Amino acid sequence: MSAHPPNPLLLQARGLGFAFEPGGPPLLHGLDLVLRPGLTLVQGDEGTGKSTLLRLLAGRLAPTAGVLQRHADTLYADDAQDPADDALPAQQWLALRRARHAGWQAATEQALLDGFALQEHLHKRLDMLSTGSRRKVGLVAAAASGAALTLLDTPFAALDAPSSRVLGQVLAKAAAGHERAWVVADYGVPPLLSGVAGLIQLGDPGDGTGG
Repeated sequence: MSAHPPNPLLLQARGLGFAFEPGGPPLLHGLDLVLRPGLTLVQGDEGTGKSTLLRLLAGRLAPTAGVLQRHADTLYADDAQDPADDALPAQQWLALRRARHAGWQAATEQALLDGFALQEHLHKRLDMLSTGSRRKVGLVAAAASGAALTLLDTPFAALDAPSSRVLGQVLAKAAAGHERAWVVADYGVPPLLSGVAGLIQLGDPGDGTGG
């Protein structure tokens, strides 16, 4: 008998669709989703709606069709790429996220700051960091947030090989977890991504299959 309770339902969608204009062609159509703890990959080419789907799951966009129900009581959907945050030092950006998440895991934050070699960059403004370093700041917050639903958009992009390995380890642990649901959107299956429990395949933008 398993020592873990049954995996809770954290998000469910039926017939989910989205169009940018009323009556216009849908970017997403007829998606049925069930998210439980573990790792889910959203896979598709450019223009198939990966980022749009993440914004729908986060509640930043409203579906134009179907029903979406979020049962997760905490959500992490930030990254450190927003130009509005350019003037913030990395350590202040992290402090703001730390204050928003009651389940923040300080040990995870410290381990990833070391693993991503970010300690020497924490005093720098975000717009002074490389694209890869800025992405790593966002990944530290995502992992440390403790959020029940965590959304990551192309998280391996712009990472160097050592940092990609660290992220692969983070996501392998996420895949084996029993409390948090992680959704990773990417063009394909990243080589270092393992243990994917669910796959949401978005089709060609013009094929009408929900991409």
